[in-house]
Amino acid sequence: MIFLQHISYIHPNKDLLFDNINLTVNNQQKIALIGHNGTGKSTLLKIIARELTPSGGHLKVESTPYYIPQIFGQYNHLTIAQALHIDQKLNALCEILNGNVTEDYLNLLADDWGIEERTQAALHEWQLDDLDWNQKMETLSGGQKTKVFLAGISIHQPELILMDEPSNHLDTTGRQQLYEWLQSTSSTVVIVSHDRQLLNLLETVCELSKRGITVFGGNYDFYVEQKQVEIETLNQDIHSKEKTLRKAKEKERETLERQQKLDARGKKKQENAGIARIMMNTLRNNAENSTAKIKSVHSEKISGISEQLHELRNNLPDLDKMKFGFDNSALHKGKILLTATNINFGYTIQSLWKENLNFQIKSGERIALKGLNGSGKTTLIRLILGDLQPCRGLLQRAEIKSVYIDQDYSLIDRQLTVYQQAQKYNIMTLQEHELKIRLNRFLFSKEKWDKPCSTLSGGESMRLMLCCLTIQSQAPDIIILDEPTNNLDLQNIGILTAAINEYQGTLIVVSHDERFLKEINIQQTLQL
Repeated sequence: MIFLQHISYIHPNKDLLFDNINLTVNNQQKIALIGHNGTGKSTLLKIIARELTPSGGHLKVESTPYYIPQIFGQYNHLTIAQALHIDQKLNALCEILNGNVTEDYLNLLADDWGIEERTQAALHEWQLDDLDWNQKMETLSGGQKTKVFLAGISIHQPELILMDEPSNHLDTTGRQQLYEWLQSTSSTVVIVSHDRQLLNLLETVCELSKRGITVFGGNYDFYVEQKQVEIETLNQDIHSKEKTLRKAKEKERETLERQQKLDARGKKKQENAGIARIMMNTLRNNAENSTAKIKSVHSEKISGISEQLHELRNNLPDLDKMKFGFDNSALHKGKILLTATNINFGYTIQSLWKENLNFQIKSGERIALKGLNGSGKTTLIRLILGDLQPCRGLLQRAEIKSVYIDQDYSLIDRQLTVYQQAQKYNIMTLQEHELKIRLNRFLFSKEKWDKPCSTLSGGESMRLMLCCLTIQSQAPDIIILDEPTNNLDLQNIGILTAAINEYQGTLIVVSHDERFLKEINIQQTLQL
């Protein structure tokens, strides 16, 4: 069981990340922890894993957690056995089997005589037979590193498992194996993920936001339905409050007009009655005070309603229709952009693909580029872009403008600020205020214009990249996206999907996210 009560966390720079977090996870429960980028999901997971200490509150975790992080660079200097904390046991077993039976080695082994067989079986289970447990982690791909930690589950057999974006680097086969494992395990599982297929296998969704954790008793599809109901209710409340505000303003206007008519009529009677000037001034001041009082009462009421309306609008989700806004006039649907005839490539004498590739790409097509890890997807992208030339066959390319957006958003210069990066793409020489309007549209407010690009999250980088492309205005013939959803939260995946669906040019996408591919209307697949 996991028990969190009033948990808070303050960054070393004194910024408060979250406060008053309460959550209970029962034994054998499988939950998803979701939320926008920057809300603290990974930090909360590290607190449960006891890798970070909370700034306040009470934490109780009944069993030792097995933690699979999102980023593996910190393990690069370790061997596979060291990263999985089994190196000492394996070494002790080896020494004992070689006749070096000491009390120290027996204590290290702790009667775990099956550790070697269990490790071999676990590596085999995740298709890692060709790896040696003394191999350095830095020699592995991202997908292999993930599988190493997934194999560790079978080795350690923990009761509590914490996972941070476990499907990020897995190919389609690896993801399917992860899904099957999740459905079969009886362990308690907490997963941070934006993989909607994975989220739908979990029985409870916990949303982390500035308001704390909200628990939804169902899978991701259920969560989406409930959020839609919330948004519809919120929109109804906003509409009702707008109506109340209009009526309050009308009431104020009518009351003031009626008071002004009464004051004018009273003044005329007083003048006709020949009242002394000093008395007239007194009556006029009384009338003005009465009008001011009426104004004050109504202004206070209107101000209160306006404040409530502002608060309701702030609870609406951020813009989900940030469009490219391209000038698509130069795109001609059906035009042949690229023809590959019996092409192949090799970094050595050996060819990368067993069979030569033959395909054609036309303007307006939406293509998914699929293949297992190491199948040559990135190489083929570089061939399409013209960065590489085939070692065999013929590759004919029309004069085309292409944009390649990798999962690290390398087109962004991390040395620049947000505004400077936008200015770099300002080939249309937009004026400063126009540039800032574009940045605002993509949720970069005035406070973020001077923010260094090196500090941007995955979602922020994606939004800035989209913004830069809109500043260029003219649509590229081809946009190539390499694992575009890997570093995005669910909200930013929605933003990206809406932007892509407005683009009319050729789209080539490398992604293992089947739901994303369906939502962007992929029409054909190029399988490696």
